[in-house]
This record gives sequence, structure tokens and C-alpha cells, in this order.
Amino acid sequence: MTMAAVKTRLGRARRCRPRLVSLTSLLSKGPVAVMFYRGHWCPYCRLNVRAVIQAQDRIKALGAQTVAIMPEMQQFTEKFKADAHAPFPVLTDLDNGYALSLNLAIWLGTEIQQLLSYQDLANFHGNDGWVLPIPATFVVGRDGVLKARFVDPDFRKRMEIDDLIAALRNASQES
Repeated sequence: MTMAAVKTRLGRARRCRPRLVSLTSLLSKGPVAVMFYRGHWCPYCRLNVRAVIQAQDRIKALGAQTVAIMPEMQQFTEKFKADAHAPFPVLTDLDNGYALSLNLAIWLGTEIQQLLSYQDLANFHGNDGWVLPIPATFVVGRDGVLKARFVDPDFRKRMEIDDLIAALRNASQES
């Protein structure tokens, strides 16, 4: 399986303008862990991103990199990146376009909407669609081939860091 392109807007860093980022451009530097997060408001996302940040030295030592993708407006992806001190790009997938193309987007029914009504998701997403990505991690080798994946509709579950490192190591050795 190959992934054609990460066609999402890059969360604007200081002095940078929003731009499209292709998976091909990321892969030119080595294997990539593409990670989908629900949003800056999600405690499980924040916990996972902390673990990934703690593993960055090991990830970089493999010649690999990480990119996070969230369905939020740029101001919220910037806040997520800044609050977490994430050393990797946090991309904006407005309207879950990329997540939809990978069958990762789910509509939240009335009961879940009521449970999450204390969050201003319409403001965070720039729409009132009540759609979130399933948290997922894809490890893509330099050749563009998917080497490992973790997708679980239970938003509390994420790829273990040791599994991520092992997948990136394998992808690095194949390159």
C-alpha cells in the first residue's frame, strides 16, 4: 500500500506561511511516522504526543521523522505544538479531508455530541460537522510504502512507542 500525499496545511510556525506539504517531500529526508490526533483538547492526544516527543532522539537517530495531523484551525494546531514543545510539524487537516481519504474520519452521533458539548469543536474545526479522525499512526518508508500502522477506534489506544521505534528502524534499514 502506498500513500500518495499528505495534502494538508502546515501549522504555521513563526515567520512561516501556511503551505501544502507532500509526503514525497517528507520522505526525501527518511521514513516518516504520520500521526493523526483528535485535537488539542484531547487528553489522550496530549499524553501520546509527550511520549513521542520523549522518543525524538531515538527517532532522529534512525534518520526518521514525525508529523502530526489534526482537524483543527491553524491557531489551535499552533497552540498544541507550542504547549507540547513539539519539535516536529503539526499539520492542519481542515474538514478532515485527508482523514476522510484514508477512511479515518468518523461522525460523532448525538450522544457523543452531548458528551463533548463542553468543548467548542465548531470553533476549533471551523465547522459544525462533528467529525473527528480516528487516532492513527502510519509508518511510511522512503519508498512510499506503508511499513506499519496502528488504527483503533478506541481513542484511548495508540501505537506503543517501542513499536513505533521498531517500525521506523525497519523502515530505515530497508531504505
